[in-house]
Amino acid sequence: MTVRRLRADEAALLKALRLRALADAPDAFAHTHAEISARPNSYWDDMTRSVTEPGRNLMLVAEETQGPIGMAFGIVDRDRPARAHLGGMWVEPDVRHRGAGRALADGVIAWARERGFAEMVLWVTEGNKPAIALYERLGFVMTGRRDRLPPNPSLAILEMERSL
Repeated sequence: MTVRRLRADEAALLKALRLRALADAPDAFAHTHAEISARPNSYWDDMTRSVTEPGRNLMLVAEETQGPIGMAFGIVDRDRPARAHLGGMWVEPDVRHRGAGRALADGVIAWARERGFAEMVLWVTEGNKPAIALYERLGFVMTGRRDRLPPNPSLAILEMERSL
């Protein structure tokens, strides 16, 4: 398995991975499959630029021989310049527990360190024990902040953070 940055010419790959993630794990993301799949191609082009242009956000892709198996985003916090977010992380169900999630998260953490961020935060759905355990192994701790998952307000999301 390899982890690499999304390239500027890969808007179709970004779209395919994001839609697979939303279909597979509807209770893990702030948007629904229906909402995002209705977006025009210009949305995907803009999103690709936002994660591939220097000095902006980041998207990493995990790949095996058969093709892409996962993704994760590093997102600059506009309101708190010393902080970055780990978000949108997803791995194909049939290859989970083989290190792709850790490799993706490690890559985003390395990006944040290289950029000079002091801390990294993420939100995880309450009850998602495998994800919470992974994040704890990566040094994230619960902050005590809670919110509601936008597409499903019956679910709580929990904030986790770590120093870099």
